[in-house]
Amino acid sequence: MMLLDSFGRFHSYLRISVTERCNLRCVYCMPPEGVALSPKSHLLTFEEIERLARLFVRQGVRKIRLTGGEPLVRKNVVELVEKLAAIEGVDTLAMTTNGILLSRFLPALKKAGINHLNISLDTLNREKFHKIALRDDFDQTIKGIYAAIEAGLSPVKVNCVVMKGVNEDELNDFVAWTEHLPIEVRFIEYMPFSGNQWNKGGFVSFQAQLTQIQKKFPLIQAANEANETARLFQVPGFKGQVGFITSMSEAFCSTCNRLRITADGNLKVCLFGHHEVNLRDLMRSGGSDEDLEMAISEAVLRKKAAHAGMLNLVDLENRPMILIGG
Repeated sequence: MMLLDSFGRFHSYLRISVTERCNLRCVYCMPPEGVALSPKSHLLTFEEIERLARLFVRQGVRKIRLTGGEPLVRKNVVELVEKLAAIEGVDTLAMTTNGILLSRFLPALKKAGINHLNISLDTLNREKFHKIALRDDFDQTIKGIYAAIEAGLSPVKVNCVVMKGVNEDELNDFVAWTEHLPIEVRFIEYMPFSGNQWNKGGFVSFQAQLTQIQKKFPLIQAANEANETARLFQVPGFKGQVGFITSMSEAFCSTCNRLRITADGNLKVCLFGHHEVNLRDLMRSGGSDEDLEMAISEAVLRKKAAHAGMLNLVDLENRPMILIGG
């Protein structure tokens, strides 16, 4: 059984949020007042995550990404990595992290089976980092990025959410960073979620970003993998690459192959969709593997052709990114 939706899209990529907690308070991600965390008993256990992962892999998933919150704050997360890496059929086991704890965990993560890393960093300025993240952890994040490079994880992807009046003046600094480092800097359009105070005035489109960078750097388009979320470019002669994730201005819904499981066990077939399917309760009420596979398949079949569009998304209710798993 393959995870095909009614528009012929085959879903081979599963993102699993392992925790709602985070050690940063990024203004574009979390509401100022924070979020109401679920009771511990509501979160999926490692055994439940492994069970679901096996079912998704049985239905054709080949890439799994662990997200959060911040996945490295989940106790014994390395044990979960080992469990998932042992599942036959998983070609890529990735993690998205803010990098603060990465240098401490990296040797164990790599040994356990992590082979791809995305590290969030929205500024190369220490003071500005504090304003965005409300924490003084800039040095730890930079240390984590360099540790990942030295560990041979290539490319190391650096995720940067671009916001007007906040960090759009640093685009060229990030591009310059790719000259000598084998990293892929990915500029992400600022997206609306309930409580993150999104406003159109803070939005910087892909085209505006590209125009600004091309005034200084001669970007040429690079080869993209199938279903890649980022449009990849490279400055001739530079070691690294630059990507643009255009979820708002130029949606890539037609090639979307991603599914998400929240930390409390709900399946989301679209990042911007409010509809969720509770797999946790189905498991805990004695649901069989066949019951779970049926619930998953039916949810995928209900996936819409595209999200509601940039202007409409602003007015829709959707859980904050910290609960969705990126």
